[in-house]
Amino acid sequence: MSKLQRSEGDINISKHRDAWQAANIDPESRALLDEDARYFLKQSLSTPCLNTMGRCEGIYIEDLQGRRYMDFHGNNVHQVGFGNPHVLEAVKKQLDELPFCTRRYTNHVAVDLARKLVELAPGDLNKVLFCPGGAEAIGIALKLARMATGRHKTISMWDAFHGASLDAISIGGEAIFRQDVGPLLPGTEHAPPPDEYRCVFGCTQRGGCDMTCAGYVEYMLEKEGDIAAVIAEPIRSTPYIPKPEYWQRIREACDRHGALLIFDEIPHALGRTGRMFTFENFDVVPDMVVIGKGLGGGVVPMAALIVKGALDVAGERALGHYTHEKSPVGCAAALATIDYIETHHLAQHARQLGAYALERMQKMMTEHPLIGDVRGIGLFLGMELVRDRTTRERAVEEAEAVMYAALSRGLSFKLTMGNILTLTPALIITQAEMDRALDIIDDCLREVEKQVGSN
Repeated sequence: MSKLQRSEGDINISKHRDAWQAANIDPESRALLDEDARYFLKQSLSTPCLNTMGRCEGIYIEDLQGRRYMDFHGNNVHQVGFGNPHVLEAVKKQLDELPFCTRRYTNHVAVDLARKLVELAPGDLNKVLFCPGGAEAIGIALKLARMATGRHKTISMWDAFHGASLDAISIGGEAIFRQDVGPLLPGTEHAPPPDEYRCVFGCTQRGGCDMTCAGYVEYMLEKEGDIAAVIAEPIRSTPYIPKPEYWQRIREACDRHGALLIFDEIPHALGRTGRMFTFENFDVVPDMVVIGKGLGGGVVPMAALIVKGALDVAGERALGHYTHEKSPVGCAAALATIDYIETHHLAQHARQLGAYALERMQKMMTEHPLIGDVRGIGLFLGMELVRDRTTRERAVEEAEAVMYAALSRGLSFKLTMGNILTLTPALIITQAEMDRALDIIDDCLREVEKQVGSN
């Protein structure tokens, strides 16, 4: 399989997928999958689809054959669980009161959400703009950065994902979206991500991370001299989790060179990392932060850009102007989601349960030679599988075998970069449910290692 295919998501073309479908998909589900393939454009990562879906509730999804899976993927929209009654009640109530807000008008629930986000955000992040999805919010952030600085260049990270629109893939760093597309946005410079386990600067050989990657971003800012913004995910969705000093150094360098710092927290804001905003784990405040996915409670597409008040400089220009910019239903879902996260202390729960899960995963690493590294922050967890811990060769085939074996046991998660088990459950998950999921992975690893050993 071409390296081009290995990205943040797991691909939909593999012998393991074919084998799993042959053994697990009944004629009724196959007929729906075939009809789906007939009407939808085929694309890597999603279509043709793996399976059908009939229900989703709490931490579970259920296929049309009635099989339930703990969903440790969820497209990262499920902080409060699927079909959360508190969110659904707010949506139904809003549908009866005001289902849509036309352009040029505002409404109470949109203003309430804007006020709430400003109250949550630290520092002087006190202006917002809404839109239907994360990629659109990234586009707004890029336009605002140009207008505020008079510059157009950006620094972002290789391997990053910021959305699938043309501007988002320009700053993104995945070949599966960028390669052979043609001219992308000009001035989109890229740097290696802060991935200590696979550092391109060889920090492992030097005895550990010395933040050469942060120094390289600083070097780029100095040499370019006219960068509008550094835009990045504070943690990468593999996950890569840099030291706090990494972002602190880049924050200072941005200030020194007149560049803005923009954080993309679309997949993990709102409690997943143990704090409402991921950047709070690093003791920095960006100039802009983009949130989305879970903001709509896993029900309504919803995203937001939150910026420092000093960046409210485009009053005579159109930054977004999206039809559903102040969607009353989307805002009602977002307010109910935030209320549920706060009332049920889900950020604290994510922090505590995530630490427990990471400790269990570290113990599993001592028992399974396939595990090369484990890492996590809150309930954003990763387990990297390798064929050899010295060479760190990616165990791509083995990782797929583990994923589909787990799926057959009732646990769904995605692979990142072909070999990383990325585990992002709903924040309402209990310790008993987490233990059951890790037990499944433990069993699957043992099964695959036995198969590898017998070959």
